Amino acid sequence: MGICFSRRPSAASAPGQEEVLFFPDPAMPCYRALYGKPCRRANCKYTHELTSLVRLLLEIRKARRTLVVCVFTITCTEIADEIVAAAKERGVKVRVITDDVKMDDQGSKAFDLKAKGIRVRHDHNSLSHMHHKFAVVDNKTLLNGSFNWTRGAVLNNRENVVISHNPALVRAFCGEFNKLWALYGG
Repeated sequence: MGICFSRRPSAASAPGQEEVLFFPDPAMPCYRALYGKPCRRANCKYTHELTSLVRLLLEIRKARRTLVVCVFTITCTEIADEIVAAAKERGVKVRVITDDVKMDDQGSKAFDLKAKGIRVRHDHNSLSHMHHKFAVVDNKTLLNGSFNWTRGAVLNNRENVVISHNPALVRAFCGEFNKLWALYGG
């Protein structure tokens, strides 16, 4: 199959346009700055810099047609909000796969995403984990690495995300997503 939805990766997506994001970030981003608004705080404790999390959010924000997310856990509010915004504000078709055990963790956003109309599936085996950490934007951009989509990973962990436009990699990860989506169906 090799595609996340019905379209193939764009011919304009060329290999060699990779970028690597490294974590931890110095602070969480200022919410107002994330949306291009001036910060009103005199001594804002949040960052106004282009951090790794901000770059990741900007890649998710580029989604216009499809966004598939296959991650072990999602507890980072900023990422969950961006996923919801893709679906609700831009009409992006969003699908999420996560781990069944992590869905029940305190702070997990999986049920919040479901409550907001995002299609979420999970594995059905508490003895093993759905441990992937990747997303594909519009069948042309792969976000993949060690990064758990958690606030702790943003601020504390040595993590990475590779942003790739390599069509062969995009196809491979879309194929894996589709295989798991079918496996965890229902």
